[in-house]
Amino acid sequence: MTRLSRASLPGVRGVRTPPYDLAGVQVGIVHLGVGAFHRAHQAVYTDAVLAADPTWGISGFTQRSATVRDQLAPQDGLYTVLERGAGAAPPRVIGALREIRAPDEDGGPAARIADPRVRLVTLTVTEKGYRPGAPAVGHLVAGLDLRRRADAGPISVLSCDNLTANGATLRTLVAAHCAGLPDADRLLDWITESVAFPSCVVDRIVPATAPADLDAVASVLGARDEGAVVAEPFSQWVIEDSFAAGRPAWDATFTDDVAPYEAAKLRLLNATHSLLAYTGALAGYDTIAAAMTDPVLADAARRLMAEDAAPTLTLPAGFDLVGYQESILRRFADPALGHRTTQVAADGSLKLPIRLLGTARDRLAAGATPQWTALAVAAWMVYVATRQPVDDPQAAVLAAATAGATTAPALVDALLPVFPDRLGPSWRDLLIEHAARLLRQ
Repeated sequence: MTRLSRASLPGVRGVRTPPYDLAGVQVGIVHLGVGAFHRAHQAVYTDAVLAADPTWGISGFTQRSATVRDQLAPQDGLYTVLERGAGAAPPRVIGALREIRAPDEDGGPAARIADPRVRLVTLTVTEKGYRPGAPAVGHLVAGLDLRRRADAGPISVLSCDNLTANGATLRTLVAAHCAGLPDADRLLDWITESVAFPSCVVDRIVPATAPADLDAVASVLGARDEGAVVAEPFSQWVIEDSFAAGRPAWDATFTDDVAPYEAAKLRLLNATHSLLAYTGALAGYDTIAAAMTDPVLADAARRLMAEDAAPTLTLPAGFDLVGYQESILRRFADPALGHRTTQVAADGSLKLPIRLLGTARDRLAAGATPQWTALAVAAWMVYVATRQPVDDPQAAVLAAATAGATTAPALVDALLPVFPDRLGPSWRDLLIEHAARLLRQ
């Protein structure tokens, strides 16, 4: 079967294809971390603006692996978004990725960031990409330094990862990386004057693409697409409207303050996703939707949001808190996506402090008992102890810590030091209570 590409695109029928001239698109965005989420989210928003403004094409760089480059380069950056679930739109071919490279190609991201036609850098490098010394931050700083030296003008850097105050977090990491470089003071001064770091909140469930999904896309397109991605119909992007060199006219929510949206998403959606991932996996469910068929787990998900997380939130005017929680549960229960519990469970040592511990801290400070938050954290602890090896950047540390920890108190005491938060003896008691029950079951 013919491979999807610019040459084969005219023969594609029955799906939406780029309504603009691919050859006329100019790169205005450099993206670090071209994975499935970026292709199903930010690239889709960008694709929608290129007919009106073709100066915002994307130059994408992979991070940990060249797999995506190898999938998309033969396809001239083209790929299909396949929506699954209630209200799914027909498949759509996306053309926003006009370049796709590994980080060691053609001068890497730094050379591209220094191009004066580039006005925006976006990142989806997951929580792991924001640790000190992470490659993405090094590539970004190198590019900003080259841009300064070339007098290529101001630029914005937009983190699209699930971090609290992701723009400010990235700015702090960039400054720390700069401090060790020659001419650090001048670089930092230029960054302060010429680089914006807006924060944003992104939301779309993007499960791993399965071979059956590729077959489904091929049957529709009449061409093979090795880079197709699967996504739910829902998509949200809330962005702090603070840019240094203009921005695309994305169909997003622009605001002066993303913090309330961020807290709602992390503490309601992401926290509940983690709860279902760990309790679901321990109960033998392969997918989040399957876990939601268990009335005990579904009730725990609902109560985590309503009883633990919701009281900690200060929401924007007009925000439908009850409707938002119900929409989350509907999305998680949709069996069409097949989002695997093990995929959501990855990188827990980094995700849990962002998703769950803030809620626990706030409820404990208010004199309340965060039962369901403690259940989620305890389920992670039991998951780590019983599902070795786990997919986590601290996998070796976790394995060593839990070796021989056969009782709930031993397990909790072994893993509590992984987190920076010290929430006190009542929190420890809650974790032990839940861990003991989970271990028995």
